[in-house]
Amino acid sequence: MARWKENSVKIVVVGGVVALTVAIHYGWVFQPIFGHQEWVHALHRRFCYIPIVIGCAWFGLRGGLITTTAISAFIIPYIYMSDHAADPFTEYTEIVFYYALAILAGGLVDRELEIRRQHEQAQIELERSKRLSMMGQLAAGVAHEIKNPLASIKGATEILTDPSASAQDKGDFAEIVRREVKRIDTTVGEFLAYARPPVSVPARFDWSAEIKLSLRQFEQQAAGQGVQVEASLASPVFVNGDRERLHQVALNLLLNALQATPSGGRISVELARVSEREARLSIRDTGAGIEPENLPHIFDPFYTTRSSGTGLGLAIVKTIIDSHQGTIAVVSEPEKGTTLTVTLPSAG
Repeated sequence: MARWKENSVKIVVVGGVVALTVAIHYGWVFQPIFGHQEWVHALHRRFCYIPIVIGCAWFGLRGGLITTTAISAFIIPYIYMSDHAADPFTEYTEIVFYYALAILAGGLVDRELEIRRQHEQAQIELERSKRLSMMGQLAAGVAHEIKNPLASIKGATEILTDPSASAQDKGDFAEIVRREVKRIDTTVGEFLAYARPPVSVPARFDWSAEIKLSLRQFEQQAAGQGVQVEASLASPVFVNGDRERLHQVALNLLLNALQATPSGGRISVELARVSEREARLSIRDTGAGIEPENLPHIFDPFYTTRSSGTGLGLAIVKTIIDSHQGTIAVVSEPEKGTTLTVTLPSAG
């Protein structure tokens, strides 16, 4: 409907320009002012190119030819009726040039539109291929993460149903079943958080206060692993977003840094309002770093270089940051550490 209205407006505009051009050609506009002058009539003829170009630009070859035909239909009577018209050969030659312009310009516009259409179609196919590939990766990742716990559960249930198993063994294997079921539940929960993030209503809040809360939750775990946490947080730093989901971002990044940092290492957290429009959170660790060939893949789902974990943590973070119109960047040096930087629009 909107496209039809837009085309209708364009048709009216082209029709109006054609009417004005024909009026100029017949001498109803300039001739009363300047009288009959050859240069005035030459100017009249040249004005006919304007609606032809507009018709080609908006509607391609078809629009150019229709516009040219309309102009020619109005001009031909002028050739025979006006005492001031040039000789018919000159006038018809001018009409031939009108059609030549329409064919050339309209053909070029149609070619450009076809190239653009093919490019858009190729982009659609590429996006579709990417989605199918991502679905395959997700399915393979979930299957892989669930297969091992299921194997453990199967072995444990065989022991639990064995009459000869001792009470101690049954208790131990019952605990294994509970642990592996929890592992499956965590995997499925992370998968859903990545594949179907919850719809949120953004609200203005102090990001600094939320990160302080995340650090309080995290510091005891870091201390238990012998990792020092340093924080430099500007306050207040207001952003618009989902408080819970951005809390999840901070925790995921902190836990990711902790997993990469050995005992005796350090994690540095810095929050600053870098401009009136941007707030930036940086989390730096002194871990082993990431190899250059692995950097392009760290936000891919199920990609991990560790033996444990689903590889969905950073993928979930990326999804949340993208939904907040923010960016996340990574800088890493092997054996020196990694810095992850999140930038969000500031809310003043």
